[in-house]
Amino acid sequence: MDRRTFNNLVGAAAMAAISERGDLGAQSSATAGAVRPEVVLEDQELLVAFDAKSGALTRMIRKSTNWVVQRRPQLGVSFRLLVPLPHRRANFVLGQKQTAAKVEKVSPTEVRIVWKDPVSEHGGVVPLSLTATVTLTKGVLTFNATLVNNSSHTIETVDYPCFGDFTSPAPDTPMYTERLWVGALNAEEIYPHFSNAKGYWGVLYPTKTIESNVSQFCLIRTSDQGFYVGMHDTAIRYLLHFTFEQHPGTVDWVANAVPRQDEISGFPVHLEFRTCHFLFAPPAAQVALAPVVLHPYDGDWHAGLDVYKQWRATWFGKPQTPAWARDVHSWLQLQIDGAEQDYRVRYRDLVKYGEECAENGVAAIQLVGWNRGGQDGGDPSLDTDPALGTWQELHDSIARIQAKGVRIILFGKPIFADMSTDFYRQELYKYEAIDMWGNKYESNGYSYTTPTQLAGINNRRRAIMDVCSRAYRDIATREFEKTLALGAAGWLFDEVMQHNGVLYNFSPDHGYTPPGYLFSGDIPLVRQFRAAAAKVNPDFLFSGEGPGDWLMPYYTLGYYRIGPGTRHALRYIDPQAPLMAAVRGFDARDEINLTLAYRYIISYEPFNFKGHVTDFPLTLAYGKRVDALRRRYREYLWDADFRDTLGATVTGEGNYRYSVFVAKSGKRAVVVVNLEQGKAIAAKVALPDAGRLVTVTPEKPDAAPAAGALNIPARSAAVFLELP
Repeated sequence: MDRRTFNNLVGAAAMAAISERGDLGAQSSATAGAVRPEVVLEDQELLVAFDAKSGALTRMIRKSTNWVVQRRPQLGVSFRLLVPLPHRRANFVLGQKQTAAKVEKVSPTEVRIVWKDPVSEHGGVVPLSLTATVTLTKGVLTFNATLVNNSSHTIETVDYPCFGDFTSPAPDTPMYTERLWVGALNAEEIYPHFSNAKGYWGVLYPTKTIESNVSQFCLIRTSDQGFYVGMHDTAIRYLLHFTFEQHPGTVDWVANAVPRQDEISGFPVHLEFRTCHFLFAPPAAQVALAPVVLHPYDGDWHAGLDVYKQWRATWFGKPQTPAWARDVHSWLQLQIDGAEQDYRVRYRDLVKYGEECAENGVAAIQLVGWNRGGQDGGDPSLDTDPALGTWQELHDSIARIQAKGVRIILFGKPIFADMSTDFYRQELYKYEAIDMWGNKYESNGYSYTTPTQLAGINNRRRAIMDVCSRAYRDIATREFEKTLALGAAGWLFDEVMQHNGVLYNFSPDHGYTPPGYLFSGDIPLVRQFRAAAAKVNPDFLFSGEGPGDWLMPYYTLGYYRIGPGTRHALRYIDPQAPLMAAVRGFDARDEINLTLAYRYIISYEPFNFKGHVTDFPLTLAYGKRVDALRRRYREYLWDADFRDTLGATVTGEGNYRYSVFVAKSGKRAVVVVNLEQGKAIAAKVALPDAGRLVTVTPEKPDAAPAAGALNIPARSAAVFLELP
């Protein structure tokens, strides 16, 4: 019997049993025939059942598609706790070995489960209570839980909810998990292949995790349906891992194939999925876990992102963004000093760059390496560098450039401290993040310019600063205020969401009870910055390199590096967000065409952002044409709703990309980019119920009738417009 047939039988039997028995049903085990009393939640979309004795989640069926997600009740699990002992850190409480104090259906849509004083693997009884509330509303499952720690130990992690047997809809149906990463959507296969991504040989089973400091949700999907799983916590209180474990392992580590049978070498084959909450709950603490939401959907990854967009709309406030940054425009990124004191451009000579930008319609200059120490040196200090000129010279150059209509955006990085500076040795060391063993975190820094540094010999090592500390945030704010005093129009916070992999500070000397989750400190930090800016310039632009979506209400302009394989998730989530992409080549038609297709602001970066905008005339000329086209057809290409590939079909032979925009009038535009390096493509666009179509290109912006397939030259783009 294949799995689809088995799933159909299981699903039908389960729903019949529930129909007859109501709240308590019975399900035959796939292998042992055991009868398990259950407490069940069910609506038209989902059926989810919990073991009446242990509280384990034993079955889940997506009824609308008959996807038996949790297939084998005997593999059901409930929770897991990590409760380190003084002599043994690896001390777990395994929910499947516990008996629940209560499993009750308190309403037609809600189940409450209570576990009390469970027995740990190596430390005996742990005095605590874990209360879970599961609700099913309109096909959406929400898991809430509260931990009360009555023990003398810190409870570091709580895994809840847990699925012990997360199963593909059919044996031949691949499953993937997807997440946001710096504005893009990244995918990894989890069935029928599963590669290990965590712990190397240190884990018992092949493991993958998705971290909430990168993405607050993950998708578990097939080609045409899936589940959105979200950590719905706008306060970003702590880290959560979406964790996948393939039991007992793969067939081998070459192909990483998952065994197709239900058992191998006497071990059950199953995929465990759970959400791991890094609470670090101290003794006598009561902690409410962040809600975890499971929302089924039909369609591809766009439909999964639609679920996230619905939740995002409940908390995402419209950020204050200056009008010029919302308009069609371009930037120049310019580094004037690197980490090896090359002092490329003095402050007084910046005006020439501003004049060139004004003459070529470039609206802003992102100025890198302007502060003492150069790029990635001297952080977090934002003092001017005497080797580049005086404070007054920089101030006056900024004023003269901005008088020409070109804004100056100053580069900064306040979450690190250059350990080679007196500022660090005398003051900042007090506020660096400390690990749980009392050791400081630090990173190796970057290798730039000279052979010695490119070899990694004299890198300026960086301490990771504790932004949860109010005292340090005040220091960072005073440094930030120096950009305001210089009269800049904005700043760009480089590496705004990284912290170099450091997650928590455990130092007890930073003015709060540790540990402090650094990503939770990012929001009060930027609020302090914005409060300072509001006193000087309410239109001061806050931009950042790849900010997490929870920071986008504050860092309103995001800077990215994109490529032909990028899936532009953030653009799909927020069609009007001012997103910017680097353009670096000397005839960068492909890079610029991608900014057209995906509505990115152009950031010109000749010589890896160390040149004049006029240094690559071919790139500049084509960028001007593309921006002129966007201005002329702004209704379709700038003010419209970005739909990625939804709503149109493009056919052609070769390497191409396309995207769909829907104007406020409902009329559509389709941008087709030919990425072939040496040949034209014949592209044909199909739009359902289309009106009259015309085509425009950056070289030929006047509309021409669109009939049949359009010949698009190599490294070129065309736009199909639907006229009223």
